[in-house]
Amino acid sequence: MKESEATMESSKRSAGVPPAVAGAFRPRIPLWATLVATFIGIGRLRPGPGTWGSAAAMLLWFALASGLPPAARTPTAIVLALAVILIGIPAATQVARGSGAKDPQFVVIDEVAGQLIALIAVPLSWKTFLAGFILFRAFDIVKPSPVRQLEKLPEGTGIVLDDVAAGIYALVVMQVLLRSGFLK
Repeated sequence: MKESEATMESSKRSAGVPPAVAGAFRPRIPLWATLVATFIGIGRLRPGPGTWGSAAAMLLWFALASGLPPAARTPTAIVLALAVILIGIPAATQVARGSGAKDPQFVVIDEVAGQLIALIAVPLSWKTFLAGFILFRAFDIVKPSPVRQLEKLPEGTGIVLDDVAAGIYALVVMQVLLRSGFLK
């Protein structure tokens, strides 16, 4: 191996790029995909980029929902969650391919989708938002069945859909808590 090739391989290893991936062709990541997948850079925050992504989604939804009439909040949350899923899957796919990682930690659009789902039909109060946040993060971390199986789907589909499932679990528990009067 030439000296320049050895230096390049060494720098790739020190940058955390696995040797098998370091020499493989990786497509350039389009800017739109990076902006969407990282939720405009929030995925670069440390520690816990997924938690930052969930918190940002929750705060942005609160700000948006506060300006909507109550009757428009649930349909808007559903449409917004679907839009995030539909644009998030191709963005996460592009970033995963370009980074060479199966599920890059800095991709947080999946947490945004899951958190939005967890907050569908939830009253605007600090208690309900805190409960929705904690429930979604717990289901996202624990990954009960079939959440873990969805993670195995290819590329952006697996990256996003496991968090969608975690969001659905959180949504169901939130609705039970709300209807039982536990969260007033």
